[in-house]
Order: sequence, then structure tokens, then C-alpha cells
Amino acid sequence: MFTTLAALPEQTSYDVIVAGSGAAGLAAAVFAAIEGRSVLVVERTEYVGGTSALSAATTWIPNSLHAEKVATGDSFEKAARFLDGVVGNHSSAQLREAFLRAGPQAIATLEQRTAVHFRPYATHPDYESDVEGSTLRGRALEPIPFDGRRLGADLQRIRPPIPEFTLFGGMMIDRTDIGHLLKLRTSWASFKHAAAILGRYGLDRLSGKRGTRLVMGNALIGSLLLTLKQHGGSVLLNAAITELQSGPDGVTGVVVEQGGATRAIAAGLAVVLAAGGFNRHPQRRGAMLHSPTPALSPAAPGHTGAMQDLALKLGARFGEGSRDNAYWAPVSTRKRPDGSTAVFPHFVLDRSKPGTVCVDQTGRRFVNESTSYHLFSRAMFEANRTRPTIPCWIITDAEGLRRYGLGMVRMGTRNLNPFLADGYLVEGATIAELAGKLSIDPAALGDTIARMNDHARSGVDPEFGRGTTNYHRVNGDASRGLPNPTLGPIATAPFYAVKLTPGDIGAATGLVIDENAQVLGEGDRPIGGLYACGNEAQSVMGGTYPGPGITIGPAITFAWCAIRHALGLRPPAERAAE
Repeated sequence: MFTTLAALPEQTSYDVIVAGSGAAGLAAAVFAAIEGRSVLVVERTEYVGGTSALSAATTWIPNSLHAEKVATGDSFEKAARFLDGVVGNHSSAQLREAFLRAGPQAIATLEQRTAVHFRPYATHPDYESDVEGSTLRGRALEPIPFDGRRLGADLQRIRPPIPEFTLFGGMMIDRTDIGHLLKLRTSWASFKHAAAILGRYGLDRLSGKRGTRLVMGNALIGSLLLTLKQHGGSVLLNAAITELQSGPDGVTGVVVEQGGATRAIAAGLAVVLAAGGFNRHPQRRGAMLHSPTPALSPAAPGHTGAMQDLALKLGARFGEGSRDNAYWAPVSTRKRPDGSTAVFPHFVLDRSKPGTVCVDQTGRRFVNESTSYHLFSRAMFEANRTRPTIPCWIITDAEGLRRYGLGMVRMGTRNLNPFLADGYLVEGATIAELAGKLSIDPAALGDTIARMNDHARSGVDPEFGRGTTNYHRVNGDASRGLPNPTLGPIATAPFYAVKLTPGDIGAATGLVIDENAQVLGEGDRPIGGLYACGNEAQSVMGGTYPGPGITIGPAITFAWCAIRHALGLRPPAERAAE
């Protein structure tokens, strides 16, 4: 499966060549391989998986075969109204329709013909849950945990998860595991679940470098990789496509470089670009991201925009009209013992919980802390135009830190000294002392905390509306019986803060494609044999963030569309209608 350029014959050809090995790239490769086509995946880095491997791999696809397990009443029309309301004219309505119609078929293909399996979240609302057509559940899918032992030695080829998202030096956990770990002392079922995953991890580490129970992004990548392996796909690591070869009818192959060797490889049917987009491009990063341009990103390192540069030379073009060119999350950073920098995205584990507040450098709030990570970060950029907000601070008290943690400081952490010593966590015996350490006016911060405590008592946030939508409330903590599950007192000394900056987590603007994922050139004419999906392509979401998994859902869907078109296969729904 894993090979080298030197090992390939001089005159080498594959039916399909894929650039990139994240969810989009591996899905495209798998969809071709299960149809009996020869496939080569070219990956720039030493691991497969890209940013998908680091993510939760939530996959937003309305009306899949899993939806009715947790929800009723959804429909194509309802999902379309929702996207119309959130995305509007920021993306092509035709592409949105193609996504909504093809997505369920892509998931069904994976479920029926591959090792990839999903389950629906019991409750996982659309982020813009106040928009008509939104749902509480049924659209967000997660990969089922995957047994990495099925990959043998190839398990080591998968990009490891972000260490700070694991326990005990590498044990991967998902939302279900977290729930059981929190209840292991009060529930026999949770105790058994926790004991099983802890015991499995302990045995794995006795004989290997990592756990073999893969969840979230690693589970998705692992199951895709196994399927590709079973169907004879080939993968080149640490390899770069340096040229897209073309003829009168379009792209005919690629030139690949690996370890100083260079070789032309023909593509009989398609070249699929799925290398992650522009975010680490040496020029476009500064030109296309908000100012101040973030220095660090939690995403994987392979998305350099190099494939887009090659496509542009053939007449491709970047999309226009997106609300944002990238997707965002607030992040905190900390030096690891090995000298590398941890970039930790603050998704939902702390900002939405009762007893927290986020303030700018004047000590004032600027955002609804319970909003989505994308909108939170956009609010940072917007507020920073008029007063210093980058970086900002997330603040809690001793009780909040104990219950929910703060960034890389996990809930229940007893020894805070390492975090205090390196400045990641800032502590103050009083609000005034904390303000002084943060270089914030003590009176301003004290007033903000006092108002938050008033809001906690009343359950109403008149300033920003925290806790007014289903999405806000689900990410709070209803178990405490507070008037508002996202609002709680900040009153138990000492008090703590962590610095937040915006971090880009993926591209929203990319190459213009049609409903078959064909890359379009001048006059919206397809460039023959060239396809793009994932963050390499213009986002069907138009730079908005309607719900969880709105990057991976379309990535898999348009990978399916690309291969169906390249292989001349009509969608099953069309054949059934004849």
C-alpha cells in the first residue's frame, strides 16, 4: 500500500490520482477503489489524515440513513431552507442542492461498501439554531470507534491526535467517553465503559507507541485507510506534486517529487485535488486572512496551497462572495516539553459553561461566549477594530476551573503549578489582583464580573443573549439546575484566566467547482480530468458555519460526486427513476 516513487515503474499510470490524504482525499480514493479502479494518493507530509485526523470528524449531512435513529421531521426542503437562511447568496444554490441530494448517497455508499461507519449524535444542534429549518439532532454524524489493530503496522502512518485532546499520554476519547468518565463513580455502566477503554489503552501501551482504539478523526481516517488498503490503493508519503500535465482534453497526469526523485505519472480518468487549501500558502495566508494574521493554527501542516497554484496555471480560479475566506476557532497556546507549541482550539468545553466570561483588554465583554467558535473568532476581529481584543481572556473562578477546566487545564486538575509557572494560566486571589496581572483596569473587570453574576442570578443576559438558543443551552450544563445553563456565578476565589487568539482551522475560499466537483476555468467550462473537494474547493457553505461538521460533510459528498462523474457512473437515484 505505502510505496515510494523509486519503486514505481518508469511508465506508471493510475486511473485516479489524488493529492492529499485527509477526509476528502481518502474518500475520493476509496470511492474509486471500491469500483475496481487503480488509485494513487500523494501526501506531502509523513502522515495520512491531514487536519481531518486531528478533528472530531463530525460529518454534517442532512437526511442520511442514520437520521431517523434520533430524529423525525427533517427533509431536503427543510435543510435547504436552513442553508438558504444562513448561507444566502454567499454560495451557489445549485451547489447546495447538489450537496443535499448527494450527501445521503455518499454516506450510504460508505456504510454499505467500506469499513467506514457512522452514528448520529443523540443531541447536536445546528449552530445557527435560531434560523428556520434548523434541527436539534440527526444531521451531525460521528465516526464509530475503529480498531486500529486492523491496520497492522500502517496504524503508525495516521497523523496522531493533538496530545492535549488525549489522556494519559495518548488515549483518545470522544464525547461518549467523556460522559462515561465523568460518571464512572456514580454509574455502573459508565464504570464498565471507562474501565474497558482504560484497560485497552494500558495493554496497547505495553506493546506499542500509541493506543489502537481510534475515535473521532483518527477513526474516520483509519477506516478509510483500511478500505483503501483492502482494495489495493497506493500511497506516497513525503511526496509533492510539482506539475499538472495537460493535453487538449484537460489534465492527463502529474509530476511527483519524492526524496530527490522525480517522475511523471499518468492519470487515466481523473486528478482530484484535496490537499487542504491555501491556509499555509506563503502569500495568500497574509492576503486572504483577517488582520492581524494569526501566527499559529491548530490545523495540520500540509495545506500549502501548492495544488491550487498549479490549477490556476491551467485557468482555474478562486471563488468569490464568501462571507469569510476561512473558518475560525479561538485558540490558546503553550510550549510543550519537547519545544513544540501546542495550539489548542476552544470549541465548547469551557466558553459555554456557567461561571465563565470572555473579556477584551479593557476588561469588557465583546461577544456571546456561547456562540459557535467561528462566530466567536469573527467577533474578536470585529471588536479589535475599535478596542484591543486580540488577544482576549477567558476567565473563571476556582469552582469553574474544577468543574470544567480551562483550555489545556483539564477539569479536576489538582496541580496547577506547571500551568502557572509558564504563564499559560494566570491566577489572582481577587478579581482586582487578576486584573492587575492581565494589565486590565480592575474597576472595569470588577464591573464586568458583577454584571455576569447578576445575569447568573436572573438567568438572562441582556447584553449578548447568552443561553437564548438551543445550541447555547446544549453546550452549557443543565445538570446544575441554574436559571440559565450557560450562566453561573464567578465568585469563588482564586480566579483564573487563559489568553485567547483567533486560529484558522480551514479554508472556506477555494477553487470554483460545479456540482460534479469539476474544477471550472474560463467561462465556467470544466477543466477536463481535474476535480477538487474538501477545503481545496470553494465552500458550499460560503464562509458561514451553519452546523457541526460542515467541512467534512461536503468534503466526503463532493469526493463521491467527483468519482461518480469521472467514472461515468450515474447516481443511484437517477437510475432508480428510469
